[in-house]
Amino acid sequence: MHNVVISGTGLYTPAQSISNEELVASFNAYVAQFNADNADAIARGEVEALGESSVAFIEKASGIKSRFVIDKAGILDPQRMVPSIPERSNEEWGILCEMSVAAAKEALQRAGKTAADIDGVIVACSNLQRAYPAVAIEVQAALGIQGWGYDMNVACSSATFGIQAACNAIQVGQAKAILLVDPEICTGHLNFRDRDSHFIFGDAATAVILERADLATSEHQWDVISSKLLTHFSNNIRNNFGFLNRAAGEESASNPDKLFVQEGRKVFKEVCPMVAELIGAHLAENDLPVGDVQRYWLHQANLNMNLLIIRRLLGRDAEPHEAPVILDTYANTSSAGSVIAFHKYQDDMPKGSLGVLSSFGAGYSIGSVILRRR
Repeated sequence: MHNVVISGTGLYTPAQSISNEELVASFNAYVAQFNADNADAIARGEVEALGESSVAFIEKASGIKSRFVIDKAGILDPQRMVPSIPERSNEEWGILCEMSVAAAKEALQRAGKTAADIDGVIVACSNLQRAYPAVAIEVQAALGIQGWGYDMNVACSSATFGIQAACNAIQVGQAKAILLVDPEICTGHLNFRDRDSHFIFGDAATAVILERADLATSEHQWDVISSKLLTHFSNNIRNNFGFLNRAAGEESASNPDKLFVQEGRKVFKEVCPMVAELIGAHLAENDLPVGDVQRYWLHQANLNMNLLIIRRLLGRDAEPHEAPVILDTYANTSSAGSVIAFHKYQDDMPKGSLGVLSSFGAGYSIGSVILRRR
């Protein structure tokens, strides 16, 4: 069995960003128009008036202050409130491929590798833009990688589940090095007309190079000590959009409830203790005290969730450097979030440092990866 290291990470950040102030102004303009257009029906009690959003509400509920997006104008247009992403021909690289390649190039550079060194590509994300051909095979072609590729989806936990899949392949000798990419256009499956969730998501892509430890040469190496996964079925976070919607009729195909929906309070109550318990058990299985972990790179969905998870683990509030936050500027980028935190907050850690990369989300799905700086 070969030991595995993460030897490079990469990040693609869209050029455009939307502040809470801009998002609230757009949402409230839509609300005002809706209430005016339906004034009579609202007065008769046939239609419920929509309530406005606010910056204070968003920041208290989530800790999010802004988000990077693929398209700003389409989202902020009260008549549209959907990103405008023109369809590309079959002869052009798709947008998820484009994002993945940008993140992958940085990861390859940090790992000191080229496409010729990579044996496989895994694209792991919440929402793929098509059923087939696999985006991973497209990324493989765009980068000139010889080998294999496949897509996988475990919602917000896709990255940690992908890390375990890559490690398994490397450990048994099926590959020497694997590229894992997590391209997320979360704004494409978000209902920006829903007050309870219109602020949650942003767009980004991350990349991770995993390889045999004895072949790694970069100065950014992290031993993958162990990984632990858990899934537990729940409908509290759901996205029903898919190719079968059209088979159910036009109303189903255009129903905004087919997009992201969640029971936020239930998710908070149920997921936080599950995550803390899994991470704690994972560390104990590896004879590692919780206090030995210098950094937790947690899934970046909600600041209050992360604060509670760390408090349950440590028995106290975390210092900012112990559980770095990026969701204030990136918002929830699904599977990319914890890797963004890892990418941005790893180089300051000395050799021998211990960290935990963890994700959690729809499914429910939870992943924990224990890492040690080489």
